[in-house]
Amino acid sequence: MTAPDQSHFFAYLARMKYIVRWGLMRNTRAENIQEHSLQVAMIAHGLAVIGNTLYGEKNDIGRIVTVALYHDASEIITGDLPTPIKYFRKDILDSYKALEAHAERKLTRLLPEALQAEFARVIESEHIEPAVARVVKAADSLSAYLKCMEEKFAGNQEFRKAEEYLKEKLDAAAEQLPAVSYFLDHFLKGFELTLDDLSHD
Repeated sequence: MTAPDQSHFFAYLARMKYIVRWGLMRNTRAENIQEHSLQVAMIAHGLAVIGNTLYGEKNDIGRIVTVALYHDASEIITGDLPTPIKYFRKDILDSYKALEAHAERKLTRLLPEALQAEFARVIESEHIEPAVARVVKAADSLSAYLKCMEEKFAGNQEFRKAEEYLKEKLDAAAEQLPAVSYFLDHFLKGFELTLDDLSHD
């Protein structure tokens, strides 16, 4: 019996835990893209549910969560490019976006051919609807904002400017996604508490 061809797709994904975020910043605790992606998926799920339940939106919750899980998968190939570099000039950003798209395609091509189209729908940016991308992007910004808060409460001022920048992004996102404002109003304070405070709430 002939052994089946082997795909390295999930082996590549397992290496997300080795890609460290915030590479130019001093961190009190390192964060990798695997744990970040899980938090983004959880927050995206929350935003989608809030939008549907409280604001009459028609979010495809399963699709949003799945896209969020894979939203940084291409960084296995590209690495995490720090934001100040990525947005330094438009030509740098355009080049990075092209590289990111190439990495997304390379990743999906690791799969058996019969599976590629379905995975491309959630990994390759060109196949992701703007409404889905908007929720995932907001969740991504919220996750980054929470990281800035975590560092601040640990006494690290390195993330102060990033926190201000992300708050502006979130305020802008909230104009289209009221669920963002709801999340900030109802869930943010808990991240300022110690475990003892949370336990005795």
